[in-house]
Amino acid sequence: MQMYSAKNIVGLLDQNIERVVRHLLPNGKNKSGEWCIGSINCEAGDSLKVCLQGDKKGVWCDFATGESGDLINLWCLCRNKTISEAISEVKQWLGIPSTIFEPQRRSQFVRPEIKNEVPIQQASSICNYLMSERKLTLETLKAYQIRETKNEIVFPFYIDGKLNLLKYLQVDRPQGKKQIRVTPNSEPCLFGWQAIPENARAAVLVEGEIDAMSLFQFGLNMAVLSVPFGGGKGGKHQWLEYEFDRLAVFDEIYLCLDNDAEGQAATNELIERLGRHRCRVVQLPLKDANECLQAGISSEQIRTCFENAKILDPDELKAASLYVDQVIDEFYPSENQPMGYALPWQKAGDKIYLRPSELSIWTGINGHGKSQLLGQVMLHCMKQGAKVCIASLELKPKRLLMRLTRQASGLRKPSEAYIRAIHEWYENNLWIFDLVGSAKANRLLEVFQYARQRYGIDVFVIDSLMKCGMPEDDYNAQKSLIEKLCDFKNVHDCHIHLVAHPRKPQDENKVPGKLDMKGTGTITDLADNCFSTWRNKLKEDELNKPGNRVQPPDSILEKYDCLFTCDKQRNGEWEGKLALWFNPDSFQYLENRHLKPIQMVPFSNRSQLGRQDDK
Repeated sequence: MQMYSAKNIVGLLDQNIERVVRHLLPNGKNKSGEWCIGSINCEAGDSLKVCLQGDKKGVWCDFATGESGDLINLWCLCRNKTISEAISEVKQWLGIPSTIFEPQRRSQFVRPEIKNEVPIQQASSICNYLMSERKLTLETLKAYQIRETKNEIVFPFYIDGKLNLLKYLQVDRPQGKKQIRVTPNSEPCLFGWQAIPENARAAVLVEGEIDAMSLFQFGLNMAVLSVPFGGGKGGKHQWLEYEFDRLAVFDEIYLCLDNDAEGQAATNELIERLGRHRCRVVQLPLKDANECLQAGISSEQIRTCFENAKILDPDELKAASLYVDQVIDEFYPSENQPMGYALPWQKAGDKIYLRPSELSIWTGINGHGKSQLLGQVMLHCMKQGAKVCIASLELKPKRLLMRLTRQASGLRKPSEAYIRAIHEWYENNLWIFDLVGSAKANRLLEVFQYARQRYGIDVFVIDSLMKCGMPEDDYNAQKSLIEKLCDFKNVHDCHIHLVAHPRKPQDENKVPGKLDMKGTGTITDLADNCFSTWRNKLKEDELNKPGNRVQPPDSILEKYDCLFTCDKQRNGEWEGKLALWFNPDSFQYLENRHLKPIQMVPFSNRSQLGRQDDK
């Protein structure tokens, strides 16, 4: 998937340089490898020159005005466009599709209105606090269009000149705690777009609005923006879904978040989702930008910090001692750092975890419930905070979601109100790859990468291998796909579940294992986990015998309905089998036959739950 920053566009323009100069400066002339013209207004002369070849290809200079730059700067000047507008126009001019993926807009956001929030008043207590204690100038406050109420600083979040969100911060801190509120139902976005320099090519992300204004005041020639909900990870960065395209134009993104655990967590997630190749980590002399401003740190010192920002190129060779904290975490995982997502059954205990950077293979004889059981596991992962994307290439989305909703409700036929409540729960937890049939593996991974970067999805399901666009006997293609899946889960620190069919068994009463997998041995060799499901048809046959159908004896009912088998777990110590009982109303697999299905999504109006006995 190609994202187009200004640097990418410059490369494309350089490749088409003669077309570009004739388009932008049609009255110019080629003189000894330079395109010469009077100025960007296209009058005759030689004051403006564009280099057409060699190491400086694409570099231009107007010797009359002293202006210079590359071809995207020239396009901006000649067409009177911003960087973002110029990129869109260039892509159209070159015939590049303007949108590779259309982002989902799942919520209806409400734009706030200015009511009692007045512009910052020079003599007010709010202004005095910002200027005297925080050392911000009135010019900075006006540049960011700061407002105030009686006892709150009001930070307006603008996008393209339109008010998107208002954030309120009380100056007083009862018991030392910040008192913050935001306008409800507002689209999450970055703070500071209203104050960025024209045609900025780099951006810096900080952790607070006052820090953004502080860096702005140091005179950085870049877009200084603040994340709306502070440091941390996961849901704190929902804003990225909506800012993804606006940030795509920047060649470099500097991360200047707080030097604490929350700031580090945010830095790590943003590096992955924004792209390691263009992120730089800035280390300030003090905790944050405003502390530097208050302490009198000079602009030159701050610029030096940016010049020395770490370029995060991968460094494959590292000293083993660097991993000591991670090794300790493996021995003694804390509650805040779980080993992975647990399975739905207490008897699984700490025997199995679905960890980040793992590939799990699920197999089972056709009709033995492997996809159904995997669906229950995915719902349980979502309850633990997972964001899941399912590519069910054998079921239409409505049929897949009908089955999952039945499992989530614990009912055969939940009410319409309960179904809607469950789908509201799905909104930020579940995505569907909408294609029934054979998907090309490269396209599947392209969409998964987009989903991981834009929405932070960390669990992916592919059901099944035979629907990934390759012949059953093409072992090389299967090996290639498994290797790509392994690369993907390692690079993106996510978990992938792949359903793969076993060979046709001679005896359906034999429990299949990893050695029964159809296809290349690479499938199980490279997998981190191998799971299988087996349906106890011998019990079903006994239940269907005359005399047992109406009142089956306990000796039959006590027999399990399903065996869940783990016969490979690379990062765990347990392998074995779990006996499960199937509840046909809810499609849930339970730990014993006396348990009732659980409602995975709470629903307050019990009269509208649905009918358990509706056949």
